[in-house]
Amino acid sequence: MDFQFSSNLLEEAVNELAKLPGIGKRTAMRMALHLLKQEKSHVSRLGNSIIRMREDIVFCEKCHNISENKICNICASPKRDQSTICVVEDIRDVVAIENTHQFRGVYHVLGGLISPIDGISPSDLQISSLINRIQQEDIKEIIFAFSTTVEGDTTNFYIFKQLAGQKIKLSTLARGVAIGNEIEFADEVTLGRSIIQRLPYTGA
Repeated sequence: MDFQFSSNLLEEAVNELAKLPGIGKRTAMRMALHLLKQEKSHVSRLGNSIIRMREDIVFCEKCHNISENKICNICASPKRDQSTICVVEDIRDVVAIENTHQFRGVYHVLGGLISPIDGISPSDLQISSLINRIQQEDIKEIIFAFSTTVEGDTTNFYIFKQLAGQKIKLSTLARGVAIGNEIEFADEVTLGRSIIQRLPYTGA
């Protein structure tokens, strides 16, 4: 949909907002006009928070979760079980699992799932750093917390094969999370139960 703008600045703002996922031109227009009605101090705080987020957030050197420091708060916490690693696709899954308050271990964020159709191979993901963690740390359990999709199952099996011979307990989420569902969209109760009732993973 084409809009006729009376201001180049408004047009620029709408075009930038429309680049956000799930935001079309009409929604971007409503957002821009809403911001114009707000106090300048409010809009400045919003803009500054976005700038600071982009400039100051880094990825944890250990688990690849987002962080404001080299090591994220979860990895650095003495209250977390450092011997249990929950392997997830991306940062949104960490947030979803943390919201259940049922997991006290640590995480490893792969940054995606193996998907040959999309050109995503194991070398594109943080799998080698996971293997290094397992070799260098006293890890007792690995939990595969991937979406129950072809890509998730492929990634499960690939890592399983890489860990052949390692004396580590391998688990996967109980099937309370429906087939084809993505972790981030599972409700907290179902996801929490799936973690607590996790099952041994045998590669079958």
